[in-house]
Amino acid sequence: SNNAYNQQYQKLEQQAAEQHAMESSAHAEAQRYAAIVYFATGSAVLDANAQQQLRWFADKMTPFPQATFDVQGFADSTGSEVKNQVLSGERAQACAAYLQSLGIAPARMQVNAFSTASPAASNASASGRKDNRRVEITVR
Repeated sequence: SNNAYNQQYQKLEQQAAEQHAMESSAHAEAQRYAAIVYFATGSAVLDANAQQQLRWFADKMTPFPQATFDVQGFADSTGSEVKNQVLSGERAQACAAYLQSLGIAPARMQVNAFSTASPAASNASASGRKDNRRVEITVR
């Protein structure tokens, strides 16, 4: 009967709504976590601190298998713009490769290089430049 169909349809609609609510909640939860990894001047090598930060992030993402990430590389103002564009990309790729080694599929990561755009701090000081030699990993 039509009534049985309507009841079944409403049940499926409710299940879909509940599923969507769960996914939204999980996404909001996952978005609370981010990682920032710092690098030595002219380097895209992950040091022990960088690896620890990435392991922490991967661990936090374990409950969120649907989460996808922006992996954004940056550079300080030392060196040429061309070199910084390449370097910021290498930094982002190094982080993505390490996350992949921890079980995060490459398809889940959007890797971008921003060179000296969007500095986190002033490039006028050594500490500011240190803050700018970074990769930011955020949940999309």
